[in-house]
Amino acid sequence: MNAERNLDKLKGWSRKVADTILGQCREDGLHPYPLERWAYVPGMLLMAMGRAGRQLGDERYSSFMQRHMDLYIGEDGSIRTYSLEEYNLDQINQGKNLFMQYENTGAERYAKAAHTLAAQLIGQPRTSEGGFWHKKVYPFQMWLDGLYMASPFLAEYARTFDRPDLTDETAHQLLLVERHMRDPRTGLLYHGWDESKEQEWADSLTGRSPNFWSRAMGWYAMAIVDCLEHFPVAHPKRGTIVGIYERMCHALVRVQEPESGLWYQVLDQGDRKGNYLEATGSIMFVYSMAKGLRLGYLSPVFRSAMLQGYEGIVGRLVTEDEQGVHLHQICHGAGLSKDRNGSFDYYVSEAVVSDHYMGVGPLLLAALEVERYLEEKTT
Repeated sequence: MNAERNLDKLKGWSRKVADTILGQCREDGLHPYPLERWAYVPGMLLMAMGRAGRQLGDERYSSFMQRHMDLYIGEDGSIRTYSLEEYNLDQINQGKNLFMQYENTGAERYAKAAHTLAAQLIGQPRTSEGGFWHKKVYPFQMWLDGLYMASPFLAEYARTFDRPDLTDETAHQLLLVERHMRDPRTGLLYHGWDESKEQEWADSLTGRSPNFWSRAMGWYAMAIVDCLEHFPVAHPKRGTIVGIYERMCHALVRVQEPESGLWYQVLDQGDRKGNYLEATGSIMFVYSMAKGLRLGYLSPVFRSAMLQGYEGIVGRLVTEDEQGVHLHQICHGAGLSKDRNGSFDYYVSEAVVSDHYMGVGPLLLAALEVERYLEEKTT
């Protein structure tokens, strides 16, 4: 179908996905996945449901987020299963939900929990230029993943609690990563960078990992728009960040697969055997572009690429049955370490699964953004 001629077929997916998630709850109304531990994927799923509740006006989705978050946040603001001393950026992501809880209730325990997570970031181990290490156990390494986990939280924290110095910090992280990890030839960003150049996956001259992993760039693309939403218009780095964002989106459109509108697991090597059109990266790019278009960070030229991408997602990667919506072609996980060398063969060897919340959470976020964009731009 042509996305512009069939816009109605692109609408309504957010409610379908949210209802599918509710349908997986136990009899007590709790979902087994967010019960496992405080972590970034459960946190993203809860955030998507919270946003669905607000945008769709359905209390069932909002209470889903609230109920599961309250299993972790103590009356004194402590966070069950979280350890500040891990200095792990992944552990910040679930804290993004605290702002909605604080706004909805005014309860100080949510503010206290947010202060704890901000304290981790203020004390986070850093590169020589002040870049956050991805984790304490990954010395001198910055990963694109970490920009999504921590930077939007820090930007919203800065706005909520009037800490302009932390807005400056957020800008510094976004720009530092772009400077060290962007490839000038393609405009794409490498997955990771090791300032010390000690890791086996790191180039001995640049410290960069060797390839452009779709989901890593998806994390960064989402991070930029989610951060900018909280930046003051007059912030001195805001325009620069908007500029590098649009430049990056042009690079992504250049490697978008033209027939499907989707993106490959290894972005610039679609013609290599074993590469495949991957769900999470494609969904994250669509989310970012839809939000960027809605908020005016992107020029309208990106509308067709965004809509074609979303059309490809719902038309090629999503199926429906009596259990609800199913999402396919999800890379189960990838990283960088001694056994995960960042090579092409490594990225295409990771398991490909269906219905993992690593993909379902972003799918709900993207559906909400596309629907909001279409509603606001056609009314």
